[in-house]
Amino acid sequence: MSRARFRLIFSIVVMVAIGLIVLRWPGGVYGETKEGEEGPARAISMGAEYPSITVSAGEDVSMDLLIRNTGRSDETVNINIASIPKGWKAKIKTYKFTVSSIFVPGKENKSLTFQAEPDKDIKPGKYDFRIDAQTPDGQFKMVQDIEVTVKEKEKEDKEAKGVKLTTSYPVLRGPSDAKFEFSVDVLNETDKDTVFDLFAQGPEGWDINFKPAYESKYISSLRLKGGQSQAVAVEVKPGANAKAGEYPINVRVSSAEAKGEAQLTINLTGTYGLEAGTASGLLSLEAQPGKPANVSFYVKNTGSAVNNEIKFMSFKPENWKVEFKPEKVTGLEPNGLKQVEMTITPYEEALVGDYSVGVSIEGEKATKSLEFRVTLKASSAWGWIGIGIIVAVIAGLVGVFRWLGRR
Repeated sequence: MSRARFRLIFSIVVMVAIGLIVLRWPGGVYGETKEGEEGPARAISMGAEYPSITVSAGEDVSMDLLIRNTGRSDETVNINIASIPKGWKAKIKTYKFTVSSIFVPGKENKSLTFQAEPDKDIKPGKYDFRIDAQTPDGQFKMVQDIEVTVKEKEKEDKEAKGVKLTTSYPVLRGPSDAKFEFSVDVLNETDKDTVFDLFAQGPEGWDINFKPAYESKYISSLRLKGGQSQAVAVEVKPGANAKAGEYPINVRVSSAEAKGEAQLTINLTGTYGLEAGTASGLLSLEAQPGKPANVSFYVKNTGSAVNNEIKFMSFKPENWKVEFKPEKVTGLEPNGLKQVEMTITPYEEALVGDYSVGVSIEGEKATKSLEFRVTLKASSAWGWIGIGIIVAVIAGLVGVFRWLGRR
């Protein structure tokens, strides 16, 4: 092979190799990163929607807190409010819960809500909040400062012409374990698009959330065009130990320029429940035909409302008698206990054996039932009669034997 021909072949091989390397290089035609492998392995950041805002005295603060995971790995971020100015209450929550950590899958964003509520006597000035966040291993640490400037309330009454809240049913009534839902119409009376923050204040331990009408998702703010009205559902779940009574729910809708309020009321009737049994736990007794037998049982009010007119009914064998003392309980307070004496009189001609006597306890919107097993035994008089018969038979046999012996 000539030297010139060798150089030509070598040059072609080198050019082909370089071309293949270029095509396979990341960013080349065939060198694109596979889906799911783009970006760094771990990268996470945090930011407030409005790091610096101005509000009127007495106005609450609510804004989104964005957690952005641009890495490929799923991350858990611990988050807390490290600094809260004096005279303020603040928390980080989702649509429903107050949270201290959040899970953010890779390549996804999650948002939380930062809420701050001032005391009634808060003065104008600047108030600084500080939010700290970090991954459990401490590799990523984030800090977000939020500056809230409080200004004097303007003399002009903007609340009346800025936003208006109306509801057709401001009072709802039901048991303590029910879930209540109000419908509130929010009207933007301004001439421009406005984002209104939603707040609700109720008894401690109650769960209150906002939802768009006919939807299941929860919201913390509402955007309305000038002159637009929209219905918002206010969902209220009373606390677990809420007693019967009347409870106010204060709803506020506010923006930087306007604020509106609506007073809602929930009238709890309490829950109804009954428990019944015997002190020993046994539901059995012995009796004799025609003779009364006594047994006592208790009735307890396990609800949160007074249980009135508790009555007793019996389900017994034919010709048996069942009596209660007292015959009814006029009013049993929550957690109240009442002892009831029951007298069972079996039928005189009933046969020996086991019988069932049922008791139905019927209260106000609550019932309970018990079933007693009654073991019926023969009367002791029949025992003596039997003994007398046996003695007479023996005496008769003795007399017969003697008479036969004489013959």
